[in-house]
Amino acid sequence: MRSFVQLLFWMAVVGSVTSSIYCGMVVVAAARFWLRKRREQSAPADFLPAVSMLKPLHGTEDGLEQNLASFFEQEYPGEWELLFCARQESDAGLQLAREVGTRYPGVAARFVTCGEPTPQFHNAKVFSLAKMDSVAKNDLYVTSDADVRVRKDYLLRMVQTLKDPKMGLASCVYLGTAHPGAGFASQLDAVGKSVEMSSGVLVADMLEGTKFALGATMAVRKKSFQDVGGFADLGQFYADDFVIGNRLAAQGTGVRMATYVIRLMVQNSPFWLSFRNQLRWMQSTRRSRPWGHLGSGLTFAMPFGLLGLAWGLVTGHALLGFLWLAAMVANRWLQALAILGALGDPDLLYNSLIYPLRDLLGSVLWLRSYGGENFYYRGKIYKLKHGGRVEDRA
Repeated sequence: MRSFVQLLFWMAVVGSVTSSIYCGMVVVAAARFWLRKRREQSAPADFLPAVSMLKPLHGTEDGLEQNLASFFEQEYPGEWELLFCARQESDAGLQLAREVGTRYPGVAARFVTCGEPTPQFHNAKVFSLAKMDSVAKNDLYVTSDADVRVRKDYLLRMVQTLKDPKMGLASCVYLGTAHPGAGFASQLDAVGKSVEMSSGVLVADMLEGTKFALGATMAVRKKSFQDVGGFADLGQFYADDFVIGNRLAAQGTGVRMATYVIRLMVQNSPFWLSFRNQLRWMQSTRRSRPWGHLGSGLTFAMPFGLLGLAWGLVTGHALLGFLWLAAMVANRWLQALAILGALGDPDLLYNSLIYPLRDLLGSVLWLRSYGGENFYYRGKIYKLKHGGRVEDRA
């Protein structure tokens, strides 16, 4: 029993120390990002290349109409076109995009289909991108997912990141945003996307520069896709965004994290579905960055606060145990306030308040990510292989 109590204590101590160090790094990284964002927002936006915006679609979902409209409403002085691609002409998302497009006759929008992905394309999104690449008029792309919602200066600001000809790709962090009326599970998912994801991204950028990309949106040169092996190779990976950014960085091509912040809209989902969707990304990260993912287990605070509480209760130091847990809650509040403040979250206080619960859920997802290689996505079961490659489960 004594050995167990000692183990409990030292596990709580080590995790509390590492998560506190990490929190301090997040605060510094968030301040660094905020200062850079202010500086870049005040810089002249005078780089106006011809741009093709590429948006893959598959079906429809709540809020999609508003998401799509935000791309038609771009205020960009240069030449630009907007491409949508779905598997079939009858796709509900593509039909909605056509309908929205009728309200903006001045926007050069095109709607194409790609058919069902061929066997080497386990990533259907990349298959759609390959089709749009074949018909796009311009050599500079801005890609985005269907659940992204942006402001009117989005295109103008994103292309500024490629003003340097040595820069091959730029992506950006995002504010997870639950739809109005969404349940608590979706709110936790949204704040996790804002805080947990952005914390890791900004700390990594601070320590070693950006050697990856976030695929929610990217400003990327056509040549960059070719330089990393082309769409057919990228289509074998679930985390194609990580692969293209990592390969470009390894080649010495510039990859950066823009300071523009988009919104990533989170659907209203029951807890089990929200958990499964978040687990899918955890599993992908484990395969793409195995050692980094392993180390991320020490960045969570709440599980170690609970271990500290358990130690206090077992040893008769209940007050110390509760203070230990309270310190870890404060740790997560500080992390959330720093990140959400830097990103400009209008719901800063509420999202910071609930973040300790998301941190605890995140630790459960992290543990569960080591439980297997299969994941569910859009009605099919896939298998994640070494390095993040994905294949249909036989």
